[in-house]
Amino acid sequence: MRTVKKAIIPAAGLGTRFLPATKAMPKEMLPIVDRPTIEYIVDEAIQSGIEDIIIVTGKGKRAIEDHFDRNVELEQYLIEKGKVDLLEKVNKSSKVNIHYIRQKEPKGLGHAIWCARKFIGNEPFAVLLGDDIVQATVPCIKQLIAQYEQTQFSVIGVQSVPHEETNRYGIIDPINNENRLYRVRQFIEKPELGSAPSNLAIMGRYVLTPEIFTFLELQEVGAGGEIQLTDAIQKLNEKQPVHAYNFEGKRFDVGEKLGFILTTIEFALQNEELAADILKFLEQTYNNTLKLPLKEGIS
Repeated sequence: MRTVKKAIIPAAGLGTRFLPATKAMPKEMLPIVDRPTIEYIVDEAIQSGIEDIIIVTGKGKRAIEDHFDRNVELEQYLIEKGKVDLLEKVNKSSKVNIHYIRQKEPKGLGHAIWCARKFIGNEPFAVLLGDDIVQATVPCIKQLIAQYEQTQFSVIGVQSVPHEETNRYGIIDPINNENRLYRVRQFIEKPELGSAPSNLAIMGRYVLTPEIFTFLELQEVGAGGEIQLTDAIQKLNEKQPVHAYNFEGKRFDVGEKLGFILTTIEFALQNEELAADILKFLEQTYNNTLKLPLKEGIS
């Protein structure tokens, strides 16, 4: 049985939604409390048993490579100061091999995945997008790997979204559902409002068989004038079964400003060192001015 030990993390986007902050800093390096966004994604891959990660980068993304590189001077400083807990945090990524390849042109997600084809070879692989952070008892991509091991076919992570937001996502047209696993009739990239066959949206987590590269090789342009991964998945689905799995866990959208801010607040409230002071600030600052029942809503 083929096992999933490699993962692709696309990180070549320009991050225009966060300009001017992302003019010189990759959006993947914007911090959620005290960790860059991409570190949450890499950590999920490590916890899921992934041994090799390839990060697809673009121009101006060198900070990502520097972050996951060793910093001997910093490590020595932390050792001398007895800050063992911080040393462990900065060395977390040493548990996995991280490789890099550059997407020379911004041609879309499908093209970014295709750029990593030689690294993947003839093996099944995971894809984790950086716009979605998932908190779950069992890491999200590990849940998908478990489904792949049962079916030996590609598995796409989905969750439900409001019907009025289905035009923002890839949407599945499910045939049946057994223990959260769906056979899928069709995968549709950003359908027009009112035309979506369901509200089950693709949420940035995939386990794919290497046959997907046969269709990405065609470089066909789809929605938004880009080479879409969803379109290639649909073509693969016409040749071999592709399943969707309604994964367990809470998904945080950090790909746009409001979601990023709300995620930061929620993660800060989960931090024992910060939670009490943040609640106090919110109550004192906003409860009096906006008359919001923040204490009851947040606690």
